[in-house]
Amino acid sequence: MPILKATIDNIRAASKIVKNGGLVVYPTDTIYGLGCDPINVEAVRRVFRVKGEREKPLPVLGSDTGCIQKIAQIRGRARKIADKFWPGPLTIVVPKKPILPDIVTCNVASVGVRIPNHPIAIQFINLCDGLLIGTSANKTGGKSPRTAREAAKQLNEEVDVILDGGPTLLGQESSIIDLTQRKPRILREGPIKLEEIMNTLKLPK
Repeated sequence: MPILKATIDNIRAASKIVKNGGLVVYPTDTIYGLGCDPINVEAVRRVFRVKGEREKPLPVLGSDTGCIQKIAQIRGRARKIADKFWPGPLTIVVPKKPILPDIVTCNVASVGVRIPNHPIAIQFINLCDGLLIGTSANKTGGKSPRTAREAAKQLNEEVDVILDGGPTLLGQESSIIDLTQRKPRILREGPIKLEEIMNTLKLPK
């Protein structure tokens, strides 16, 4: 499994691997992600095998809101949150659209989506037709990798290529807010705090 510097040529080559059903590790603003085509069921199955988990839905990253709207409903509160915090370290759980295979969400009717604030990630996702699985590039229960080498130590030969964009800026996973119920729920507090999100929605904390 090669570790390649994230040059434009290598990013292009990695995007072709994704389009052919492969798995690529890539840098984001939070941690290194493990990506594949979210519409390719066999590639998604491989992600689950590599990570060693079965029942945890996978997040999807987009290069822009328009791309995310192909597979998820971004409107109302979700649009307000997205306009405020994207691109950035906030995953928003919203209803999914039928085009997204059920395997991605473990048969749940919602999906976690976000736009990362990282030029390499955006460039790469854009070349992958705007959407990419964005789960952490680690084994289940393992440390979330901040560098390409940390990801390589966990995933070894199980992925097709690793794009090295240097250490990630934040080094922690994104915050997650679930907007599928009447009352928003924080599923994970990360770089963006509950207070910031609730203030944007003008809701009591």
